[in-house]
Amino acid sequence: MSTTISPLAPKKYPKMPVIEGVRIATAEAGIKYKNRTDLLAMVFDAGTTVAGVFTKSKCPSAPVDFCRQNLAAGKARVLVVNSGNANAFTGKKGRESTALTGEAAAKAAGCTPGEVFLASTGVIGEPLDTTKFSHLLGGLVSDGKPDLWTEAAKAIMTTDTYPKVATQTVKLGDTDVTINGISKGAGMIAPDMATMLSFVATDAPIAAPVLQDLLSRGTAKTFNAVTVDSDTSTSDTLLIFATGKAAKRGAPEITDPKDARLGQFRRALGKVLKSLALQVVRDGEGARKQVEVTVTGAKSARSAKRIALSIANSPLVKTAVAGEDANWGRVVMAVGKAGEPADRDRLSIWFGDNRLAHEGERDPAYSEEKTSAYMKRDDIRIRADIGIGRGKATVWTCDLTKEYVAINGDYRS
Repeated sequence: MSTTISPLAPKKYPKMPVIEGVRIATAEAGIKYKNRTDLLAMVFDAGTTVAGVFTKSKCPSAPVDFCRQNLAAGKARVLVVNSGNANAFTGKKGRESTALTGEAAAKAAGCTPGEVFLASTGVIGEPLDTTKFSHLLGGLVSDGKPDLWTEAAKAIMTTDTYPKVATQTVKLGDTDVTINGISKGAGMIAPDMATMLSFVATDAPIAAPVLQDLLSRGTAKTFNAVTVDSDTSTSDTLLIFATGKAAKRGAPEITDPKDARLGQFRRALGKVLKSLALQVVRDGEGARKQVEVTVTGAKSARSAKRIALSIANSPLVKTAVAGEDANWGRVVMAVGKAGEPADRDRLSIWFGDNRLAHEGERDPAYSEEKTSAYMKRDDIRIRADIGIGRGKATVWTCDLTKEYVAINGDYRS
């Protein structure tokens, strides 16, 4: 964990409200880090529904397999998360450790292993010694308190420099419901799902299939539109839990994803997911700048997203941003290599409001002075208009600095 907090960290954190039906506890298990919390338990009241989205990696971690298996029943009573070890690429040992943790958590919470959800983050390829923390679960489950959301966010950090939290309160029917979320992730972040861990909870009474629909749609323009380094983690897990406790205050039970009463909730969930996703980008390892890449005029929305990711993931574009160099030639290169339909002679490129290239050549009105001044900002916007259609997409990334190399060159030691 870095001792210096990212310059892009939030200036202030929201006060995280209590979600009825959720209790939280953290502990120091010493899995990898000394003198910091590395274990989180979230305990849910009976009747809590759950939905999730996971990595598309073909080498998923053991906890991802465990969660996928349990998700089918749509019920949750306890979530256990550890940092410091990803329990990924650990074969039979990994499966055994998730089974043991699942049993210990189920025993502690008085539920079945099928209502337990697990997530691990940290080093890949090292067996996770569950004896370091399985004996702590009983105490964590009984000691849980409802108001420890920021502490929960701290317990799941690895190379993050700050905890990531977000909250929204909206009406469902005529009743206020709350959505809280936490995230971690600083490197190995690419849009094949929430490349990181993220956990969201609400007191809204929403059936599991509806939650799944909300979450799957909500990730497309948030977690699936962020990238730090194009590397997809083995462990990406985004889970949402709905305790349903707002029902007794008059909130309607939602069993159909097309229910018109979901409008405000859907937008609020989108805001929580987007806030968490951008906080992850702003804490990209060694990041000094947030970069928003928008592609317009592509053949289709899918094509636009692929081109935008080609730009956002280009080490040359990202190092140019780090060096505050308005090198638009690198954007031309990234558009050209994306493998998507494009026309060199129709391409226009902007950095902020400065148009650098137009119709395939340098803009005659281009000002090096203005653009260089723009590149000194913390938030950089790059736009490329492909000029052949109506497809558009936006993705977010960060710059690539010497610190990124230092952090990742030395991660296991």
